[in-house]
Amino acid sequence: MQIKQSSKARARLGRIWRETRRLLLVFLGATMSALGYALFLVPHQIAAGGVSGISIIVNAFTGWPVGLMILAMNAPLLVLGYLQLGGWRFVYRTLVGVVIFSVGSDLFLAYLPRLMPAYPLTQDLLLNTIYGGIVGGIGGGLIYRAGSSLGGTGIIGRIVQRRTGQPLSQVYLYTDSAIIATAGLAFGWELALYALLVLFINGLATDYTLEGPSNTRTATIITDHPQAVVDNLLANLHRGVSYWPITGGYTGRRRFMVLCTISRAQVHDLKSAVAAADPRAFLTIGVGHQALGAGFAPLPPSAE
Repeated sequence: MQIKQSSKARARLGRIWRETRRLLLVFLGATMSALGYALFLVPHQIAAGGVSGISIIVNAFTGWPVGLMILAMNAPLLVLGYLQLGGWRFVYRTLVGVVIFSVGSDLFLAYLPRLMPAYPLTQDLLLNTIYGGIVGGIGGGLIYRAGSSLGGTGIIGRIVQRRTGQPLSQVYLYTDSAIIATAGLAFGWELALYALLVLFINGLATDYTLEGPSNTRTATIITDHPQAVVDNLLANLHRGVSYWPITGGYTGRRRFMVLCTISRAQVHDLKSAVAAADPRAFLTIGVGHQALGAGFAPLPPSAE
């Protein structure tokens, strides 16, 4: 009985820790996104799509706080998300990110000019575009890693994707392009081009934050001498290897395919090991973002 209670207590502590870690990631990511938004985009009216882009356009003509507008525009979208995308669990995770981003944006815009003698940092639009995309993308990647989001047009995109089957990237292209086109009419087409560049850099930074650097390689080897190749790989690289028989589509010959995942630093050793075992082997090396499991980083614990 005590053992069962102890295991339940450990499981409960594990869930509390995972939820705390998730909230910390959301807080850090939303704060970074708000900083990039207030420091690089809003002062120069670079409206890079989404609800945040609409807020910049409206702010330019009304003076209304951008963070408050982001929060107000997300309210009906969160209701839609509740009805269509997963109930209270979706609303809770998204609302945390939205509130931190909205409040953080207005606080940064209010206090950065007082705390920084040189605000904004630079008048160079290209520098603001690059750093706005990088800082916002890193923040967004942290938020997505926590299973949250900043709401906005992302909610609309996910609903449309579920209803119509269109890829999310295509839905985002439609919504963000319409907002950027509106910004082009309001602020000029040069700023609209910079806004498109922000979207591109933001996507790259988000993907990098989510997936990390490309640090693994997957080798596929076609050979007539599988055991010799396997023995050389095991002896020189100390990595797990699998192989199975295949049939050549053109020749009809029976050969073997060897599969091995290695680190980037082991590529040269892999080539040497394969060449020593079978100089006539066919070798391809593919790029992988991450390897988890035996011999690499451990699998993360379940989020449940």
